[in-house]
Parts: sequence; structure tokens; C-alpha cells
Amino acid sequence: MITVCIRYTIDMNKHADFEQYARNWTKSIPRCGGELLGYFLPTKIAGPTNIAYALINFADLTAYQQYREALMNDEDAKQNFAFAEQSGCIQIEERSILQKIG
Repeated sequence: MITVCIRYTIDMNKHADFEQYARNWTKSIPRCGGELLGYFLPTKIAGPTNIAYALINFADLTAYQQYREALMNDEDAKQNFAFAEQSGCIQIEERSILQKIG
């Protein structure tokens, strides 16, 4: 099992747009083969207020590659990518592939 961690730097003036973007993935990600663990938005309690995360599990790297291909052909996903682009809520998007120990 691998976990893809997506780290977003978001425009805090468009927090609501990013939250909508995150909510929009709840159907496309599973439909395309990912197990969405969740999107995590920053709080004002501690740490940076412009960093958000998404965690998605996959059986292996091949499953992740198949997911990426399926996502590029998914109509809801295409619309969500366009929404984020038009909104400008995402400034930077970085991916890491993590492997659980134990």
C-alpha cells in the first residue's frame, strides 16, 4: 500500500473555493481507483494558514498510475480541475508518495 500526499499552498482569500474543490473530489477519486483518506484544511490555531493536504491510498504504484490516467478522462475531475484553475485557489501543488511502516 502507498499513500499519495498532496500538499497545497492555497490563497487564503479563496479558502471557500478550495474547500469546494476538496469536496468535489469525494466521488471522482474513488470512481477512478483511489481510496480518499481525506482533505485537511489549515486552522488558525497553529501553523501556517495557507497549507492544506490530501491523502489518498493505492494498492501500489501501478494502481496510482492507472488512477492518474482514469482521472484525466473523468468528466467530473476535468470540471474540478477547471474550477480550481479559474478560481485561483491553489497556488502550489506538491505530491509525495509515502509508504506506511509496520
